[in-house]
Amino acid sequence: MFKELANNQLLKNKPVKALALGLLILAFLIAPVNSQPKKRKALFVWGGWEGHEPKQCVDIFAPWLKEQGFDVEISHTLDSYLDAQKMKSLDLIVQVFTMSSITSEQEKGLLEAIKSGVGIAGWHGGMADAFRSNTEYEFMVGGQWVAHPGGVIVYEVNITNHEDPITAGLTDFKMHSEQYYMHVDPINEVLATTTFSGEYAPWIKGVVMPVVWKKLYGKGRVFYTSLGHVAVDFDVPQAREIVKRGILWAARALGLN
Repeated sequence: MFKELANNQLLKNKPVKALALGLLILAFLIAPVNSQPKKRKALFVWGGWEGHEPKQCVDIFAPWLKEQGFDVEISHTLDSYLDAQKMKSLDLIVQVFTMSSITSEQEKGLLEAIKSGVGIAGWHGGMADAFRSNTEYEFMVGGQWVAHPGGVIVYEVNITNHEDPITAGLTDFKMHSEQYYMHVDPINEVLATTTFSGEYAPWIKGVVMPVVWKKLYGKGRVFYTSLGHVAVDFDVPQAREIVKRGILWAARALGLN
């Protein structure tokens, strides 16, 4: 670059050339150092029913997300949703908050942030059985838990989209957990399903139910999986990997589409 400038016909005059080169070098020296890209910001909000081990589950994924270069904040109150400016500055919200209530102001802060482009990711009841009286929230999630016939049972999860980056390369797997029966939004892009045997509720035999999906709410990306009743469920490699990839997808991180 310096050589090209020195050979420029307009700078054949030696004093002018020296001055120009000096100014260019000075500009490079005083320019701010191009540091690491700005960190993405994530907020984990946990609480609600302790049976779903919300804190233990957060303790699996929050440290991992820090390792991915995120600035991670962990909150134990829905009041975190009240700071509209802060909420819209986030890249990602991970909510783990089962069977609770949310005020209209808290809900507005959450939903407006997602509409503006902030991603949200969650699993099991921490996201799809959080606020049973709030239909707009359920509209955002894309589904609501209604039953888990048989309680904790062995069931199979079938990967239905082998091209999506959230599920690519993963194979079908079994869970020893709650098999969620849900009311779901037809707009969801379903990535994995489960089929009910009818053993515990004969009238639903053969029903194919979404287990993993993604969708948009406004400009925000929404990722959900019904996996993850308790922390040990994420000892299943596929279950943990799906959540990790879903979190990154929702945050628009690492080039996942």
